[in-house]
Amino acid sequence: MDTGIKIRQGGPEDVPAMLAIFDSAVVWLNERGITAQWGTEPFTSRPKTVELVERVASEGTPWIAEIDGVPAGTLTLTPHPGQYVAPADEPERYVRFLATDARFHGRGVGAALLAHAASETRREGVSLLRVDCFAGSEGRLVAYYERQGFTRTESFTVNDWPGQVLEQRV
Repeated sequence: MDTGIKIRQGGPEDVPAMLAIFDSAVVWLNERGITAQWGTEPFTSRPKTVELVERVASEGTPWIAEIDGVPAGTLTLTPHPGQYVAPADEPERYVRFLATDARFHGRGVGAALLAHAASETRREGVSLLRVDCFAGSEGRLVAYYERQGFTRTESFTVNDWPGQVLEQRV
């Protein structure tokens, strides 16, 4: 089945498109009463968050999912987790900043990006793919990652933000 989703490697020039996707995701989450995951303010209005997105994109490989040439989703694959999660004791790839633009929600964009991340990890000769996510909101995001083939490992908390690390062997 052709989903119409094309995935391409991104670069620094894609950071504005990535930020627009994150801003859209914040609105989508907030419309569903989920304010604790990514807050209520757009990423673009938070200079430290913009700097973090730029830094993560430069440390790793951003991927952009497009539908009809329009950026529909993004993730960045890095060789290590964020500073709040201990690195694995083996080579790994880590999914950072996975998001789908609200206009394309429900079209399989996130699943396509995660499948691409798994194949890229395998192509690079690495067998461990990890991700962390918001564990609040009845664990809906954790369950989403489990449906994508990930298994829960450790949980963590940053301030009052509950998180869950998951992994997949590729």
